[in-house]
Amino acid sequence: MGLCESCCVIVLCFMFLLLNPQFSYSMSCTTQKFTNNKLYQHCNDLLHLNCYIHWTYNTKVSSLNLAFVATPTKSDGWISWGINPIGTGMVGTQSLIAFKNLNDTIVVKTFKLNSYKSIVPGELEYRVSNMEAMYSNEMMVIFASVELPKGMRELNQVWQVGNLVLNGKFPGIHDFQLENLNSKGKLDLMKGKNVNNGLEVSMVKNRNIHGILNIVSWGILFPIGIMIARYLRTFVDPIWFYVHVTCQISSYIIGVSGWATGLKLGSQSKGIMYNSHRDFGIALFCLATLQVFALFLRPKKEHKYRFYWNMYHHGIGYGVLVLGIINVFKGLEILQPGSKWKLAYIIFLSIIGGIALILEAITWTIVLKKKPGKSNINKLYDGQNGGQQPLT
Repeated sequence: MGLCESCCVIVLCFMFLLLNPQFSYSMSCTTQKFTNNKLYQHCNDLLHLNCYIHWTYNTKVSSLNLAFVATPTKSDGWISWGINPIGTGMVGTQSLIAFKNLNDTIVVKTFKLNSYKSIVPGELEYRVSNMEAMYSNEMMVIFASVELPKGMRELNQVWQVGNLVLNGKFPGIHDFQLENLNSKGKLDLMKGKNVNNGLEVSMVKNRNIHGILNIVSWGILFPIGIMIARYLRTFVDPIWFYVHVTCQISSYIIGVSGWATGLKLGSQSKGIMYNSHRDFGIALFCLATLQVFALFLRPKKEHKYRFYWNMYHHGIGYGVLVLGIINVFKGLEILQPGSKWKLAYIIFLSIIGGIALILEAITWTIVLKKKPGKSNINKLYDGQNGGQQPLT
């Protein structure tokens, strides 16, 4: 199998992993079952933090029976679900928080979130009963029954996850990523569904599109394009050139589309800044644009400036390669889609890195067997006669 076929197989496999819903850290609440055989009339996949709520609302007694499912940031962290009777944000929330105590037992406690710095344990405005919690498969579940005011048709819900419990009895501060800040919404008790804000739904969609486009462009196609230019020229000259150009232009077009969705996300997320990720993205766009324009200024092989053009082209290309891979990892840290996404990309890089090492050894073997003279070595550096360009 040639390099082109191998790279296509790798890209297709990685895209399958990206688009396969079973691969994602998220699942559907409809697939979740509880070992205590508790059943609920409705379930909703919450928009952020990979959380889920199962619930049944008894209109006759205004009672909400619920099971809130979430994965804490760490195994000894905490999860929280609450109702805010005075607003849509965190402040004012009457919250149920589950965590492991000093005896390593999962417990549920009630807390009032009076301000961003004041979380007070105690009874809530709503009567809460049947509180219990469980931990299974890295996920925590809060079970409870909440007595709501008569005639309530809709409630403001707030949920959260954290990684620290102080002295086994008090939740520590949570992260302030975009997912954490947006973990709120409305629950329609009459229609049986979670009411999502249209802007938030659009943001989540744009974030996913932004992430996939940039992984495919800077993280997959661009490295493969460099490998095509470096190794195929020895075997299939001049076909390698057209394959290389096609791959890199495709990468650029997809990358610019991803960059544009990033700008859109920035305009939708006032006050939320990821400075290093943004700066790397701007640098990538500028360098990649210079690389594309360099194609139109490419001197002929025998031109005296071709050597300097090669240095420029290779330097910018490897710079884009490094920046692109770094920014993919920064993006994964921001999106937090689950460890399997990051693992899949690391496996992909390991595979193409292994292929590159093998091809490097093969091409160097070919070059050394030819034992060229000084003039021929210069031709190799210039990429003439189908020659390989050494890393050194």
